Amino acid sequence: MNAVNGSLIDLIGQTPMLKVNTFDTGPCELYLKLENQNPGGSIKDRIGLSIIQEAEKSGELRPGGTIVEATAGNTGIGLALVAALKGYELILVIPDKMSREKILHLEGLGAKIIITRSDVSKGHPEYYQDLAKSIADKTPGSFLANQFSNPANALAHRTTTGPEIWDQMNGEVDAIVAGVGSGGTAAGLAEFFKEKKSDIEMVIADPEGSVVADAVISGHYKYEGGSWMVEGVGEDFIPTNVDLSLLDDAVTVKDSEAFGTVKELLQNEGILAGSSSGTLIGGAIKWCQKQTTPKKVVTFVCDTGNKYLSKAFNQAWLKDNGLVSLPKHGNLLDLISKRADKGEMVSVTTENTLLTAYNRMRGSDVSQLPVIDDARLVGILDEEDLLMNVYRNEGLFSETVSSVMVSKLETLDVQSDEAKLYETLSNGKVAIMFDQETFVGFITKVDLINRYKSAFALS
Repeated sequence: MNAVNGSLIDLIGQTPMLKVNTFDTGPCELYLKLENQNPGGSIKDRIGLSIIQEAEKSGELRPGGTIVEATAGNTGIGLALVAALKGYELILVIPDKMSREKILHLEGLGAKIIITRSDVSKGHPEYYQDLAKSIADKTPGSFLANQFSNPANALAHRTTTGPEIWDQMNGEVDAIVAGVGSGGTAAGLAEFFKEKKSDIEMVIADPEGSVVADAVISGHYKYEGGSWMVEGVGEDFIPTNVDLSLLDDAVTVKDSEAFGTVKELLQNEGILAGSSSGTLIGGAIKWCQKQTTPKKVVTFVCDTGNKYLSKAFNQAWLKDNGLVSLPKHGNLLDLISKRADKGEMVSVTTENTLLTAYNRMRGSDVSQLPVIDDARLVGILDEEDLLMNVYRNEGLFSETVSSVMVSKLETLDVQSDEAKLYETLSNGKVAIMFDQETFVGFITKVDLINRYKSAFALS
């Protein structure tokens, strides 16, 4: 009979191990430790608990105190979970590339969120770690968690994660593939396993643009302004936690490979994982395929994909960020994020109510809806049109779309030049795109901005 746990804290750790069945892992067997099964949904629950417990023991954190931390999100959730259960205030400084789901989760746990720039390096006052330290210095009774150099980070993995893996694998493990964000996972596991089995290989999976892989392989690195879209793994410096001498090899993983792995993992293994998991598993697969002898390899599902539904599992977002391979048409079709002719756009009919239209706008996070009758575009409903009509008479929500929609439409053909598109958008209009006689979608200002951003990234 299973025991009843007295606190959610008791459920942190003791996560299951799963053998991969569908990926090509060469001569190796690949095992996944499902850290997404922790109560906060990630491996960082372990360090959230460890950091707070050790700070309580040392007296750095006292009852009623405030915890401050710089985080990509998951450490924040681990800290927020434990802080909420123990009655501490929490201030988190988060780079602006983090998923909305993480931020909402943190806010729901009662954390105060400060979003800062992700395009600045260490030493800049708005760099997330520097800003967190500044806030902690100014906040009475505060404790800076400082996951990047706090020994309690590695301690969590040396005393819990490592022993769990050893027991689950019956000591039969030849390589561990980890990532470096704060560095605690790699450090703690390396310390544990090098004592247990000196010839075990500690491998780092690192996003392209991060400095960690170079540091492991060559012993030196230089940050050259690289950036990556995956969250929670990869760095522009080597955290104090990391002892490079304990790391044996490294694999670099492109963002497109990481996000592709996440998709395959869900479709083939049924596991909903986050983007950092894509880097680790994608890296582990690449490393396994290079081996010439059979090995048992362990890596991690670091966190749940529930926190990345608007990114990793959003085809439009993947398209906008160049993370899926799409055929190029050489015209304005390449700028359309959702194709009406392929069933990717939400729409309404003339007979739908304005309330229905509003719900579809809100549910799909769009500000314009095509009005389509009998497979033909007959009008556009814009949120401004809706507002202007219901402002003085909310009863109009029961009226039909036909009463408000704009039916006199200015359209562009996909063969139009970009200057014409810019002119349309600069006049405050959405570009209504046709491919000859077929309505194919909208192009918004954001779509055009993404076009210029992609060109900038390639230059």
